[in-house]
Order: sequence, then structure tokens, then C-alpha cells
Amino acid sequence: MLRKTASKTMALVLFLVFSLILTACGTAPKPGGQSAQPGQSQNTPAPAQPDLILATTTSTMDSGLLDVIIPAFEKKTGYKVKPLSVGTGQALAYGEKGEADVLLVHAPDAEKKVVEKGAAVNRKLVMHNDFILVGPSDDPAGVKGLGSTVEALKKIAGAGKLFVSRGDDSGTHKMEKSFWQKAALTPAGNAWYQETGAGMGQTLNVASEKQGYTLTDRATYLAQKKNLKLAIVLEKEPALLNIYHVMEVNAEKFPKVNKDGAKAFSDFLLSAESQEMIKNFGVDKYGEPLFVPDAGKNVESLGK
Repeated sequence: MLRKTASKTMALVLFLVFSLILTACGTAPKPGGQSAQPGQSQNTPAPAQPDLILATTTSTMDSGLLDVIIPAFEKKTGYKVKPLSVGTGQALAYGEKGEADVLLVHAPDAEKKVVEKGAAVNRKLVMHNDFILVGPSDDPAGVKGLGSTVEALKKIAGAGKLFVSRGDDSGTHKMEKSFWQKAALTPAGNAWYQETGAGMGQTLNVASEKQGYTLTDRATYLAQKKNLKLAIVLEKEPALLNIYHVMEVNAEKFPKVNKDGAKAFSDFLLSAESQEMIKNFGVDKYGEPLFVPDAGKNVESLGK
């Protein structure tokens, strides 16, 4: 009888010691049997489905913004984000197939079509910056001072000077194509027009190496400017506004979508904490923010 009592006492002591060790190491089980994710606040319950797929445009990655946003989100919530950095067209395609959980993109007209199809929900304004036209510093096509992207493209085409396009159905490519259409020009097939089929960073490098013109978002250009032999030749035109929205992939249409994670990421992007990070991102390095936070604003008020 004494032996049994001693055994029970020893077992209880060992259990208490083991629990104290777990608590000291920060790995004590949370209610419901789940542990906090590494770096996550111990006061925040771990998500039931921690893996989250974010499909987004290359500009959010190439600019370095996601290197700030994602770690902060993961630490705050316990989610683990897998970013798919592609052109906006491809990002939207992932959403339409239910192959991503949340989308951060910048092609408003194309985004609306995805929402209308029921593939995405809760589309919300996050931020904006602008597109710029860059090219050789000596500006061989003579577009500086024109103030109109359409007129600039006409001059580049008329002079037969190299224009490097992403050619990847990204938000930037969609914007570029809209300007060619307004200029009543079809550049594809001309020797002076080359498509990279790549992201913004790589396209800027090609344009720099070959001394051609290209359309880029300001953030990616500023982030890579020190490695480029390209200058801004046209900017600040109202038509060059570059607007980003976040959308959740519709879990009712795609049951495997991480609905809670998508909402958590969207909410975080629109939170005061994240909007402040967006507001300050790039100021220390470039003397100006690379993006302007827009949560709660109307699109019609942007750029004014």
C-alpha cells in the first residue's frame, strides 16, 4: 500500500516538474491541446489551420514591403504565410481556381471580374502608389516633359526606340496595354518592342542592360534604383495611379480555402498597425514612402 502511494506521489512530482520545464521553454500546451506558433504571443490561441497561401503581385515582394508585413502578421497571429509572388493576372487565376487563400493585387478592372464570378469576396482598398515611365538618362525618344504617357509611347514607337514590357498579364502589363490601346498602337511584333514574361525587378534589369524604356511601379524602381542605369522620364500623371486591394478567396465556393486565415490577413492589412508600417515603409532609405495607406478611403479620393 505504501509502495503504491509512493509511486503515485513520485508520478505527481515528475508531472509537475515536466510541466514547469515546458512552461519555462514556452511550449506548454494551450487549452484545447494546441501550442502557440514560434514567435507568437502566448496570449493568442494558435490557429486551427495555420498555413496561409497569399497570391500577390511581384511589386509587393520586389519592393520589400512583404518582408515587413508578413513577419509582423505571423508574430501577431500564429499563421504561417506562403507568398506566391507572381503577376496580378496569375495571382487572380490562383484565386479563381481556389489555389490561394487571400489575394493582394493591383488591377482593379480584373479584380472586379473575379469578384463578380464569385471566386473572391470582401475586396477592400489597402494602399496605392503610382506607375512611372523610366528609360535611358539621355532620353533618346525625347519624352521628358510631355506629361502624357500616351504621347510618350507614341514618340517611343515613332522613333523606334526600345521598349521593354513585362508581357506577363500582370497589373503593370495590363496598365501598359491600356496606354498602347489609347495611343491606337499595336507594339507586339515590332523589333523595338520586347517582352520579358517576367516580374518587375527582372524587367527593370533587362531595360537597364539594353537601355530601353519601361513602365514600372515606383516602389520597385526605387528599391532597385542603385543597380539600374535608368532615370524617370515621366511621372505624376493622374492616369498612372497604382491601386492595391486585398480580397479573400470565397470559402463557400472552395471549401479547402483557409477562410479564417484569409480574413485575419485582410484585417491585419487594414489595421492601424499595418497601415502605419505601410505609411513609413521606405522613408528611411529613400526619403519618401513607397506606398500610401488607404484603408477606409474611397478610390475616387486617391491622388487628390
